[in-house]
Amino acid sequence: MSSPTRARVLVVDDDRAVGMVLTALISQAGHQARYVGSGAEALAALASGGVDVIVSDVRMPGMDGMELLAEVQRKHSDLPVILLTAHGTVSLAVEAMKNGATDFLTKPFDRDEVLFTIGKALTGAKDAAEKPPEAAPSKDGPIVGTSEAMRDAMKRLEKAAPTMATVLLRGESGTGKEVAARELHRLSPRAKGPFVAVHCGALPDNLLESELFGYEKGAFTGATNRKPGRVELASGGTLFLDEIGDVTPAVQVKLLRLLQEREFQRLGATSSEKADVRFVAATHRNLEQMVKEGAFREDLFYRLNVVPVVMPALRDRRVDVPALATRFVARLGEANGRPGIVLGPDAMRVLEQADWPGNVRELQNFLERVVVFADGDVIGASEIERELASRPGASPSVSSERPSAPTSASVSGDTLDAQRKDAERAAVREALGKAKGNRTLAARLLGVSRRTLYNKLDELGITDA
Repeated sequence: MSSPTRARVLVVDDDRAVGMVLTALISQAGHQARYVGSGAEALAALASGGVDVIVSDVRMPGMDGMELLAEVQRKHSDLPVILLTAHGTVSLAVEAMKNGATDFLTKPFDRDEVLFTIGKALTGAKDAAEKPPEAAPSKDGPIVGTSEAMRDAMKRLEKAAPTMATVLLRGESGTGKEVAARELHRLSPRAKGPFVAVHCGALPDNLLESELFGYEKGAFTGATNRKPGRVELASGGTLFLDEIGDVTPAVQVKLLRLLQEREFQRLGATSSEKADVRFVAATHRNLEQMVKEGAFREDLFYRLNVVPVVMPALRDRRVDVPALATRFVARLGEANGRPGIVLGPDAMRVLEQADWPGNVRELQNFLERVVVFADGDVIGASEIERELASRPGASPSVSSERPSAPTSASVSGDTLDAQRKDAERAAVREALGKAKGNRTLAARLLGVSRRTLYNKLDELGITDA
């Protein structure tokens, strides 16, 4: 998101006085805040779109905050949810984070901490928007894939799972590294403990440190209460350090101590805490080359690279495309109000032959677009080809069925840049209309990240979205 001040915050609390105070506080900081008094009202508000982050009380009659969180996870999995409670214990935080909460706040709340936490959630959401959810593992079995490359990766995961050895997941973006990390956790003796993910590339150093290690009251402006970090929240379970290759040298030093000594210090603390976690890291970067260039610590690399597992690119496992596509379409059909929609045999053949440089993630997002725009319940080859033609880099001849570019008479200027912006503005408005104002879905329909969409809204001057 280009500007946190444009965030649309939904406040949910059965205590109207508390909710209105919180709404006013958030609005005064420049956000667009809206108040509702129940979980059911919150779901109705979400159905109409226009929400970037939710701040919800936990204890409410009817649908409580944890139940609301579960519904949001099911229907809007990348929407940040911050839970607000007067019972702010670590055990409740662990449960909330395990169930997908972005963060939590305790009552009585402090203005600076509320705004700090919302800002942190929105910053983290940028990275999540760049990395939409990948293919989830089956609820009753391992990751989808029968290719030799996938079987080799799964064998290594299965051998490593019963141990405490640190696992480094490697592979291109979109190959399913977080999915593999979750499967490793599921197969491990720590499966009943929390799985806590930290996207290391999403946050600047100061926020990353507070996310990892937590902080004491008064450690910095906005720190009005002691708060556990992700290391503490993952106690008894698995800590997943995603995009480990993106952390700065300053944070690398602290991560080395964490992995080496299995100890950490909260920001502002004078004593150390034990870290009872299993470490799993992931990266798409060439860490060996980074070590040679001095950009990544050699000692940290060796601490991470105990059990390396390479997640294969989709081009190396084309035989898995039909199984992946079948699962995606079934799930995406349910999520988008089109249960029963399926891929026809001709459509499946086109998918198998296509290139997927963005790997499994690209295939998933592509199929969501196909599901939304499909005319019937059986997706045909022509519908797949139509959407393939709309991808960036598609040849003009392939995309000849697309609407022609506006003429100079219909655009705001004669320059190529002006015509490009008019075309982009029309495409963005069309996608937002199709998505009924849901920016996450609109971004997926456009084939871009949510961050890119927010940037485009600013660049194109679209303020009524």
